[in-house]
Amino acid sequence: MKVETIIKQIKELGIQSIIGVPDSTLKEFCNYMNYENVDNLKHYVPANEGAAVGLAAGIYLGTGKPACIYMQNSGIGNAANPIISLLNKEVYDIPALFIVGWRGEPGIHDEPQHKFQGMITKELFDVMNIKNKVISVDTTDEQLNVIFEEAKNELENNRQFAIIVKKGTFEKRTNNVYKNSYEILRENAIKEILKQIEPTDIIVSTTGKISREVYEESDIILGGHNQNFLTVGSMGHSSMIALGLAKEHEDQRVYCIDGDGSILMHMGSLAFVAKEKPKNFIHIVLNNDAHESVGGMPTCAVGVDIANIAQACGYSRVYHAYTLQELDDILKKVKDTNELCLIEVKVSLESRGDLGRPKESARENKENFMKYHCVK
Repeated sequence: MKVETIIKQIKELGIQSIIGVPDSTLKEFCNYMNYENVDNLKHYVPANEGAAVGLAAGIYLGTGKPACIYMQNSGIGNAANPIISLLNKEVYDIPALFIVGWRGEPGIHDEPQHKFQGMITKELFDVMNIKNKVISVDTTDEQLNVIFEEAKNELENNRQFAIIVKKGTFEKRTNNVYKNSYEILRENAIKEILKQIEPTDIIVSTTGKISREVYEESDIILGGHNQNFLTVGSMGHSSMIALGLAKEHEDQRVYCIDGDGSILMHMGSLAFVAKEKPKNFIHIVLNNDAHESVGGMPTCAVGVDIANIAQACGYSRVYHAYTLQELDDILKKVKDTNELCLIEVKVSLESRGDLGRPKESARENKENFMKYHCVK
């Protein structure tokens, strides 16, 4: 299916705004919206799916027209609260169209964090009383017309409607690719970080390519990866996982290796970490201004100084690194300062094509990590 086909159907519903958080299943759709100037369609990429629902509600209140919200199915949890307590007919009765990438579809191989989410995706919409249909590469134009007629009826009655998109639905396009001008390769930044790690240190890395690179480089530099907790899924929560570890293991340094998309998704955690002020917490944000793991669309971190935000929240020390030498100097400086700090590292938008994935299951990673750090 061409992306233009579904965009045309969306516009025929009277929708003038498309809002969303990028997803690899919807990559062609996302990039089309980001790089093509589509007549009479505004495009917004907020930090999380709940915020997207809130923005859609505001647009409806200001125009009387529903918005389209796209997301990966793992974002339904973030979106559920405002769907239920804001859009629902028992509250403000606000219509919206959802386009949802289906990761973890039953019977299709996917990563472990997507399996259960994939199993319950349709059920989640059912329990929220949102009618939903699935589209795939085999969906015909006639079938799509029927689906959008049903969507039109739901929206006209101030209800919501969800279209669940199977992997491979959209034809591949030759897309523009977002680039930044930063010189540090993220993988090289991770190597510099790991060189400073002591056997007693704890490492928590965020979801996506960061954890995959931490996994591979730990094998080479640390001789293993059992001291690392590799966060899969639960995007935006690695800093809180790291905080919990820092509070319970105050005699050990805790390194949280975060990303810009992750930290933006639940930025309130910065304020809470700062309030708790763990002296053994070193928070490193590898910022490439993009959602690289799900297609490379820019985040709203472009032009935002994450380190200064952390300082305003109450982090004791913040630093910026634009070169590997700067990063090396900062890491050596903070290693034994015994203060809560954040290092924002500007990294380029690229990764190896042969980047691997952890061989162990998520449960095995958890068990090996706890055993390494002597947690029974």
